[in-house]
Amino acid sequence: MDRDVLHQLQALSPIEQQQRQSRQVADDIPPAALDLGLSETTNMPVLNDYFFRNRSIYVSKHNRFAAYPLHTHQFLELNYMLTGTAVEHVNGQRVVLQQGDLLLLDSGSRHAIEALGEGDLLINVLFRDQNISLDLLTRLQSQRSVLYDFLAKRVQPKQPRGFVRFAGTAQGEVQATLQRLITEYYQGRELADTILQAELTVLLAQLSRNYPQPAAKLTSGQALALRMLKAIHEDYAQVSLGGLATALNYNRNYLGNLFRREVGQTFSAALTQERLLRARDAIQTTEKPLRLIAQEVGLRNTSFFYTHYAAQFGHAPKVDRATGPSDLRL
Repeated sequence: MDRDVLHQLQALSPIEQQQRQSRQVADDIPPAALDLGLSETTNMPVLNDYFFRNRSIYVSKHNRFAAYPLHTHQFLELNYMLTGTAVEHVNGQRVVLQQGDLLLLDSGSRHAIEALGEGDLLINVLFRDQNISLDLLTRLQSQRSVLYDFLAKRVQPKQPRGFVRFAGTAQGEVQATLQRLITEYYQGRELADTILQAELTVLLAQLSRNYPQPAAKLTSGQALALRMLKAIHEDYAQVSLGGLATALNYNRNYLGNLFRREVGQTFSAALTQERLLRARDAIQTTEKPLRLIAQEVGLRNTSFFYTHYAAQFGHAPKVDRATGPSDLRL
């Protein structure tokens, strides 16, 4: 991160100086930033989109030395632990953030923050677009692979409603994007908002790619189906049910029936879906001929490829070639 920006964040603001003396919150939120009707209904402050004021992203340092009371908001918020640690209480759960961790809070989440020390820098990044949600991140990931779709819908325990924590040790690329975004925001240079929107798109894609996959206790059938799905995901161009049955030492019909029971579709349908997803990605991001792409993903029958592509995505491959990536249009 830029040294000048880091020094600016480390310096005590007037509110922090006051809070360090009193250990009480010196609330700097103007009345216009509160939805008074909802605040009265929920019996807690509800923040509206006042902070954005003709900008798409709002970035601020959380004021240190005083505990911040329970509140909620009408936008998506990301808390980034730049240095030190923090303890938050989100929807009734205690969440500890270490340096580099991210906490993504959905619209409507209720959270409070315990007092931060002098070495604790918690950066708040607020997203104006109310269509951005944790559900979007889940959809972005599940659209990439039938494996992720299976994990999200059938194997994983549900994420705590309204928030998700990203461990900093595994999120280097996300941290790098966030630090560029924070630096750009505080430097306030020409075209900053345009650059911030571009960084936001990158950040969302990276969060989707790094969306945590919590461990779950699998049944023997789920574990076997998961091995098959991983084979589809990793070797989609060559894998076959017969080949897997031989490799795993199972009867082919038994394996096919188990897969259909656990995944909810046939092995052939899942494989075709994976191949079509891979084909679409190549169509949107490369200039390779469509026929070559179909062959490379394992769909060597041209008629089959075009028919099933249209059925899967609602349009012909040439539409995606013309328009490019669509998953991140917010």
